[in-house]
Formats: sequence, structure tokens, C-alpha cells
Amino acid sequence: MHDRLLDQWGAAIVDGTIAPGDRLPAPDLDSQRPSRTVTREVTRVLEAMGLVTVKRKVGATVNPRQLWNIFDPRVIEWRLRGSGRGRTLHELSELRACVEPMAAQLAASHADRDQWAKLTRAAIDMVANADRADGPDYLRADETFHRTLLEASGNAMFAALGDVIASVLSGRTRHELMPRKADEKALRLHGDVAALIRRGDAEGARHAMDWIVDESDRAIAQMTRKDSEDSVPAADKESSES
Repeated sequence: MHDRLLDQWGAAIVDGTIAPGDRLPAPDLDSQRPSRTVTREVTRVLEAMGLVTVKRKVGATVNPRQLWNIFDPRVIEWRLRGSGRGRTLHELSELRACVEPMAAQLAASHADRDQWAKLTRAAIDMVANADRADGPDYLRADETFHRTLLEASGNAMFAALGDVIASVLSGRTRHELMPRKADEKALRLHGDVAALIRRGDAEGARHAMDWIVDESDRAIAQMTRKDSEDSVPAADKESSES
């Protein structure tokens, strides 16, 4: 009940169904009615995310987007469900472009043996599951690689972005934006990043990671564009082409 209500209210706030300044509506969970305790707990979670402000005698009102914790994985997921999915993924890719190449460069100096081994194993597992790049085993290896990279940078702030980066990767899979077969160059470069980090080649690791992030953003843009085209009714397509 708690999770269902959180999902209902959170998604409605993020997609604009409940506008900034509006009060939270009564729960709509079919025939089930959440208790006051559940309602209060869910409201507190939303408040912690910055989605609502709670005041005595007023209740919970929705905050403008600039007050949201947009790095919260649940907020990211709600954004990915909406019509602005492509934009959200692109914003996350821009964040990756700022962080992951630098993380790779730093990891060349800071990564320990266990972290290098974990990167290498994750890259090997990605290759082993390359024919099912849209499946859970490939996603698990991909997430492990990128989380480990951030941790290996030695920068605690980069490492704290692990859930955010994982949201990009899991979001692509969950919303069917991953190709069935992985890009061969991207696979090779994941292995190269691990090897370059082990050799201490900071610039090489950064350059390879730059390409990986850029390729990911291009692939997401292509898939979301195709997804948008497929969702347009045939009559509308014919009208626009005439």
C-alpha cells in the first residue's frame, strides 16, 4: 500500500498531473483506502525528495521542479515514464559526459587491484551477454562496470553518483531503448578502459570513456526518435508526408 501510493502521487507530481502549488489529492487505489499512518509516511518521503512542502493547517502542496531532488532514483524513474523521456535520458547522458571520462582518468591513478579486476570481469561479462544486450545479465554487468569506475576514481562525490548513472542504464533497458545486440566497438572500449586503467594511462582511459558515453547518447537519441515515430498514428504520418 505504501509503495503504491508513493508511486501514484510521485508519478503524478513529476508528469505535471498535480501542478506546483496544488495540494495532494485523496488517494485513488481502487477499493483500498490507505490508513492515515501510510498517508503520512508517504507524504514524508515525498517531502524528503523535495516534491512537496508540508505546513500545518495547509497540508502537503507540490513544489516547483527546482526544489526537487532530481538525483533521487525514484524521481528519475518517474521522469522516464513520462512524455519527456528522451530529454531526461539526454540530460543524464550529459551528466555522464561530465563525470565518467574524468572518473576514468582519475581511476588510472587511484584504482586498486580489486577494482581493476572487477572492471575487467564486468567487461568480460558484457561480452558474454552481448547477444542479449537488452537482458538482465548484460545490464547487471554494465551497471557493475560503471559503478566500479566511479568508485575507483577515488572521488567520493563521483562514487555517490552510482545510483544516478545506473538509472540511465536500467532506464534504457526497462523502456526498451537497448538494441538486442551490443555495439561491438562499445564492448571493446569497455575492456580497453579497464586495461588502460591498469596500465595507468589516464589520457587513454579518458578518451575511451568519452567515446563510450557519446555513443550511448547517440544510441538513446536514435531509439527515442524511432519510438516517437512509431507512436504517431498512420493517418498523421500520411498527413505530414503529403
